[in-house]
Amino acid sequence: MALDVIRFNHEGRTQWGVLERGRIRIVPGEFATTADFLRANSMESLGRLGPASLDESAVQLLSPITRNQQVICQGANYRSHMLESGLDPNEKTFNMIFRKASSSIVGATNDVVRPAHVRLLDYEVELGLVLGADVTSAKIFTDANLHEVIAGIVIVNDYSARDVQIPETQFYKGKSYRTFAPVGPRLCLLAKEDLPRLGNLRMRLMVNGQIRQDASTAELVFGPAETLTELSSVQDLFTGDLIATGTPAGCALRVPPKIVQKAGALLSDRARYRIFVEGQAKRSAYLKPGDVVEATIWSDDGLVNLGTQRNRIVAEPS
Repeated sequence: MALDVIRFNHEGRTQWGVLERGRIRIVPGEFATTADFLRANSMESLGRLGPASLDESAVQLLSPITRNQQVICQGANYRSHMLESGLDPNEKTFNMIFRKASSSIVGATNDVVRPAHVRLLDYEVELGLVLGADVTSAKIFTDANLHEVIAGIVIVNDYSARDVQIPETQFYKGKSYRTFAPVGPRLCLLAKEDLPRLGNLRMRLMVNGQIRQDASTAELVFGPAETLTELSSVQDLFTGDLIATGTPAGCALRVPPKIVQKAGALLSDRARYRIFVEGQAKRSAYLKPGDVVEATIWSDDGLVNLGTQRNRIVAEPS
């Protein structure tokens, strides 16, 4: 049965605990990284912890993914998001992979800082897969052996500076500013029998109380097994690493229609992207200082609930 783990600060000390109905059972020991925690604690041992001794409201929640871990991302991995991004789902035959700086990781309730030069700050609620084993050679993963490599899941919000990402064709740079990757609040550890739920989780994102994204992981184009198989053929993966699996429709970004893109191709790069930024800046959906973004992921049967992220957008200090 799934277990909710949190990483938190209490009385000046960083600790880990199992969360049950708002109360925390503290995990004994010091674990500097997510990998250290996962390697030292099994679901069985965590299930045998003593009684709860802290209330969740008494602690400061931290990201359950520490900044030493890799953050690997999938792009255009929901059919609905592909359509709103101007892509043809029937023509996309590849898994779009990119990286996000681990220094962008913050806790689920941290403020998100909009850099002074960024006008087009966007949001992306995503299901994050957390690895529970090292993978240092090519391996084929299927639904039958997925439990060997996935320890659990988290909420990730892949904040993106679209006016950097798109005009500069810089996914890494546009998505890696500090605070652009809130993670948590909960790391939900999954048993083998829980993994089928990965394909049918609900996800929702709201801005100032209004729903912007509302979808199901059933819409994923490239699922966890296929993605991990492909990644293992390219690079090493390690316990505690995070894979953000993409976002559904509802982002602030709207890509111009194909006919407009064809006309724009006749312009210089500078002119084309100036027009793009000016057009996007007219959209009120982009985030502004003072906005509050909330993200949730859960299963309809109630056995998986990753909690709620709540981030306030703030301006970069001058």
